[in-house]
Amino acid sequence: MLLLAAATETGLLTQLDQALPPSSTPSEPPRLPLAGSASVRLRLLLTLLFLGAVGLSRTWDLRGYTADGLALLTGCTQAYGYRYTEAFLSQLASADGAERFTDALACWTTHLWHAPAEEMGEADHHLHALTCYVDGHRKPVYSEVLIPRGLIGRLGVILGCRALLLLHDEHGHPLFVTTHRGDQHLTVGVPAFLARYEQHAEHCQVARMIVDREGMATEFLASLHAEGRRVVTILQTSQYRDLTSFSDVGTFVPLSTDTHGQVIREVAPARINLPREDHPDEPLCLQVALIRDLRRTVSVRPDPEEAEVPPRWDSDLPLEERTWWREGWQATAAPAKETTAKLIPIVTTEKIKDIDAIELAQTYIHRWPAQENVIKDYLLPLGLDTNHGFAKVAVENSEVAKRRTRLEQRLARLKQWAQSVGKREAQASRRRERLRTTYNAQSRELYRELTAYQFTVEEQNLPEYVFRQKLKERKAEIDAELEPLRIKEWQAYDQCNAEFRKQERYCKEQREVLRALEDLEEQERSMYELDNRKDQVMSVCKVALANLAMWVRDRYFPASYAQATWKRLLPFFQLPGTITHSAQMVQVELRPFNDRALNRDLAILCERVNQASPHLPDGRRLSFTISSACCILAAQKKAKIP
Repeated sequence: MLLLAAATETGLLTQLDQALPPSSTPSEPPRLPLAGSASVRLRLLLTLLFLGAVGLSRTWDLRGYTADGLALLTGCTQAYGYRYTEAFLSQLASADGAERFTDALACWTTHLWHAPAEEMGEADHHLHALTCYVDGHRKPVYSEVLIPRGLIGRLGVILGCRALLLLHDEHGHPLFVTTHRGDQHLTVGVPAFLARYEQHAEHCQVARMIVDREGMATEFLASLHAEGRRVVTILQTSQYRDLTSFSDVGTFVPLSTDTHGQVIREVAPARINLPREDHPDEPLCLQVALIRDLRRTVSVRPDPEEAEVPPRWDSDLPLEERTWWREGWQATAAPAKETTAKLIPIVTTEKIKDIDAIELAQTYIHRWPAQENVIKDYLLPLGLDTNHGFAKVAVENSEVAKRRTRLEQRLARLKQWAQSVGKREAQASRRRERLRTTYNAQSRELYRELTAYQFTVEEQNLPEYVFRQKLKERKAEIDAELEPLRIKEWQAYDQCNAEFRKQERYCKEQREVLRALEDLEEQERSMYELDNRKDQVMSVCKVALANLAMWVRDRYFPASYAQATWKRLLPFFQLPGTITHSAQMVQVELRPFNDRALNRDLAILCERVNQASPHLPDGRRLSFTISSACCILAAQKKAKIP
């Protein structure tokens, strides 16, 4: 454990101590009254930093902690208790410590892993371009009140949670972390996240960013490309169909093989144009590393433009075998579905003529060991999923607000439609009345003329059948003359009835919408947003501790531990021994392992530590030796009677 404390000589404690919020004026009381002295402040910082190193998840666990490991790391005779440490954490969070610690973390991790070259002078303002992996991580928060929710990927459920944004470099070192609402999408928070990191990592810039499928949003990629960033991600399955969706597909070359040398994945360069809703005339052109996984096959999706009637289930059989209704008919296996190798399209916004498809594919595939495995092997064992602080403040229920807005907009439209329909119904009614009046007046006039015509014909003493024929012809002429008016009148009548039915439907729907609004108001639950300041402080401490462990691993452990996880390093950190200290040095005599291979690694570790002569936070040098006591197995072997 002392080796982790010695690793803080990299400047971590200096950065965190400088980030502590000071008093604004000498007359005001200190903003951190529990940490009035520098020594107390240092010990409390070390307590928060090394909680995960001794297996404690939160400050509450200090109530039952009786070991001396935390006291040894913090330089106390006994570890601080829960109430004292939690009060310091609360004061730190309320005094803007979370923001200060977050900025200090960005500065320290960048200096630790990406320090500028010594030959670079002060006048050289060249920025170091970083290749970084960005991902979101959600940790569930179980609460009786409603808080913003998100999809917990490893659980496959949507729960109230906190959302973390994590930045790793290409070697897997966690550089930066921020905490947000659980419903924040990655594409919303990344631009400000990167800008904040680069603001405090003065000589570094995230030039190439690798993000998972969650970041595959066209406008998001276009905005990052406009900022000069190169983004690597993977297409969503809804954005392509098959090879025909891509253009300029090159030759497939082997990407990976199995233990027998058989090619299991091959890759080829390609291009794809994605439409943009906001800029339909400017599609986003992406370079593609098209991976074809030969171990996995998927069904060939039919072309939607070639919509045909699906064939009968027995269409593949010969005519003589389609008599399935006859006795003795024997079934045969249905034909296999047409399949093809699964495509995995890795895309980038880089604008180059010929891309290296193998390098692009390997860059994205490296996201799993460089980010996902680091989260699983370091950050989660150190307690990243542990929540700290559950203070809440009431906020607007965003989901209810969206539903209320939609209902209110619908109600406003229905009112407008009802008014418009009412006007059209009134106009149609007046037009019908006007047409009916005109029709009646013209009808009376024409029939008076018909009566006069009848008297005229009667005076001619025509035969009866001729008389009736002439009257019938004249009446047909009158009806034909009145027919257009009658048709217009009935059209106006039908329109009046149709508009009336529309108005009735709109008024009915208004009542239903008002009912839905009242029900929504009755069923609405108050939403609360978590205060993430405490949690952010502890997340910074856990990310800092993970970096310390990686730094110790890379600097002191043998080369075989280059990919070692926290679980593999922990036995070395927890190795018991005897401590002898003086004013200038702390000598630790370690008890050996009960394993020869581990003891060989321990000897190399002690040799490298003694050569480097690291210093503890109090300035004393640290030295390791191995106790001469033999391991139990060796003692048993010597004591064995032949």
